[in-house]
Amino acid sequence: MIYDVLGVAGVLMVLCAYFLLVAERIRETSPAYLGANILGSSLILVSLAHHFNLAATVMQAAWIAITLVGVLFRKRSNSKSR
Repeated sequence: MIYDVLGVAGVLMVLCAYFLLVAERIRETSPAYLGANILGSSLILVSLAHHFNLAATVMQAAWIAITLVGVLFRKRSNSKSR
């Protein structure tokens, strides 16, 4: 039961972040957007550890990796502007 709750919470975080992005309420480089993607995908991975699905696991791991690249780009961009 707890794994389902964590997984659904993760899905809601990722979907809300994406909705805010397409609604132009948040920027793709904002800490809130990046954090919601990492945390949401991590919660989904926790859920998948209990109810394993290879395709979904690969998708979430890729989502986290891509988001971490975004975090690195953001940090590099911020350090260049200083």
